[in-house]
Amino acid sequence: MSSLDNLFNPKSVALIGASTKEYSIGNVIIKNLLHYNYNGPIYPINTKGEDIRGLKAYTSILDIPGDVELAHIVIPPSFVPDAVEDCGKKGVKSIIINTAGFKEMGEDGLNLENDFLARAKKYGIRVFGPNCQGIINSDPDIRAYCNFTFTYFNPGSISIVAQSGGVGAIIMQAFHDMGIGMRMYASNGNGSDISIPEIISYYGKDEKTKVIVVYIESLADSAEFMKVAKEVAAIKPILAIYAGKTDKGAEASKSHTGGLAGGITMELIFKKTGILSFPNLEELCYAASVFASQPIPKGNKVGMITNTGGPGIVATDELVSCGLEIPQISDQARAKLKETMLEAASINNPLDVVATAGAVHFKSALEVMINESHIDSIYLIFVTPPFVDCESVAKVIADISREQKKPIVCNYITDKQTYINTSKLLKEGGVPCFDFPETAAKALSALVRYNNIISQKKGNVKIYNDVDKEKVTTIFNNLRKQNVEVLTALNVYEILEAYKIPVASWGIAKDAESASEISERIGFPVVIKADSSNIIHKSDLGGVALNIKNKEEVVEVISIMNRKFNSSDLKFFIQKFIPHEREFIIGAKAETGLGHLIMFGIGGVFVEVYKDVSFNIAPITDEESKEMLDFIKASPLLNGYRGSQKINKIDITEVLQRISKLVIDFHFFIELDIYQLIAFGDSICAVDGRIII
Repeated sequence: MSSLDNLFNPKSVALIGASTKEYSIGNVIIKNLLHYNYNGPIYPINTKGEDIRGLKAYTSILDIPGDVELAHIVIPPSFVPDAVEDCGKKGVKSIIINTAGFKEMGEDGLNLENDFLARAKKYGIRVFGPNCQGIINSDPDIRAYCNFTFTYFNPGSISIVAQSGGVGAIIMQAFHDMGIGMRMYASNGNGSDISIPEIISYYGKDEKTKVIVVYIESLADSAEFMKVAKEVAAIKPILAIYAGKTDKGAEASKSHTGGLAGGITMELIFKKTGILSFPNLEELCYAASVFASQPIPKGNKVGMITNTGGPGIVATDELVSCGLEIPQISDQARAKLKETMLEAASINNPLDVVATAGAVHFKSALEVMINESHIDSIYLIFVTPPFVDCESVAKVIADISREQKKPIVCNYITDKQTYINTSKLLKEGGVPCFDFPETAAKALSALVRYNNIISQKKGNVKIYNDVDKEKVTTIFNNLRKQNVEVLTALNVYEILEAYKIPVASWGIAKDAESASEISERIGFPVVIKADSSNIIHKSDLGGVALNIKNKEEVVEVISIMNRKFNSSDLKFFIQKFIPHEREFIIGAKAETGLGHLIMFGIGGVFVEVYKDVSFNIAPITDEESKEMLDFIKASPLLNGYRGSQKINKIDITEVLQRISKLVIDFHFFIELDIYQLIAFGDSICAVDGRIII
């Protein structure tokens, strides 16, 4: 038994702070429980003991004669800790604290929150909230509307958890307006005890929940969220949207709840865990309606059936832009359709059955498309002509949809007031219907995206036994004793070499004489870089000299740099100069509570202009490292574009994985950048790097 069963399936509910005032939360919750036909006893509690909505009230929870599993608390914040204490004495299992005014209000509120949490823990009570709406469970055996919202939804298979009650209300109302049933709903406010990951886990184990919808503003524990989401997303779809994609949105989200994970980071978390992300609430809700009623396709190939031309063109453009394909049908299918379709029909994919097509034509078209082995899903455009028996057509579509052989979505073009029965037949058959062709196409593409997620290769995190972890540990221990934050080139390259990351031949010189000796040993031409913990962006400050061809040039460069940089720890980093075709950048950045983000992209002086980079969360697998290369816009250049030489992608992916291994082994990296990973011939090597600890 889960510790959340008493919250979502309470056998009895008490409300501390129940009120006779009709427009108070303490009255609305009682009204909602009664209106939704809650199956257990309801106990209003107020100081006057006034009966509420025909229910006997009590002055204290301790006066209630029966057991209480769940208690709502809707009283001023200062009285909440004592109310929790009374709940503990009564044996209450779960508490929903609707009251606001706790940690979101500052230190005094935080102290009150800590007080009631300590008392709840003493009695083994689970706390939902505070500053929250509550929960809803539509199960006919429970019908618990422990919430003060206004949407009385029918039973269904979609369960929702929303960090914002306002956004949760939008999602609930959207499903209700679409005629889509829901299973459970939760908005946990401050999440002082029961967290969003715990709720997602609960939904994941609930047999009647088919799809989970999540709205996130912040993550108190990114690692816990990822662990739970990954486990649940492997067995059922999680559809999500997050706040804070823009700087202003992030600022608003921080002011609302705090603990923002951030736009790009949240997107990476969703991708890493297998959560399906959406750009807006509308697309999320439409997609969820399809997941609730249709099977998951096995691929991205769509069979389109339409009885009107224009919307099919619009739908085709949208489907293709979403990465779906509309392949030609087989000769056998074509022959069958020529026998069953009207003469004016266009026997292709898209298949235009024409406006005069009736039930027999739609039935044949659907059966042929579904029986095509290379067709994975059906996109249907159904306009309701006044000269066709549309109800019989709808019945055929609904009957085939119920078979659940392949997903069907419908761009349904009609006057809903006139074609009430036609619409009802489609709804009863579980056919997701959309007013616009693009909307239907995006909803179908969400199913395909989910199939791609669950069927893609996950890969493996490689184990590198050839790295010298002990050497890097020694380097870091010495640096910490010296309170060093920005590493010199000597330390950077020693660390890279210890983890077998290829670097150009190098040496550290203290003056012109030693620089000349190292240059001759490495072999001209060379690069000379000013090396000091105080010099970070060397190129911008004139601290880099390229293609130095002889000893005379070495002496001149060293002299200039000595005059330019007055630094007590100034040395000179000498490196083999290697002409190259491509420059890349690889980096790692610490993210609080998450570990490190690994970055790959096109390097060079314009990296911050083009920003053509990809990210993932360490540790990265071999497959994820390949995806990072394929994700950037310039990925065709890696494959040899218009006669240019191909880049050794295997070696680059190995560098990414070794950097991932390095930051996993040594968590105190703040930033690691290989500014220039250059490709020359079949080889690659690092020629410029920075590490901050």
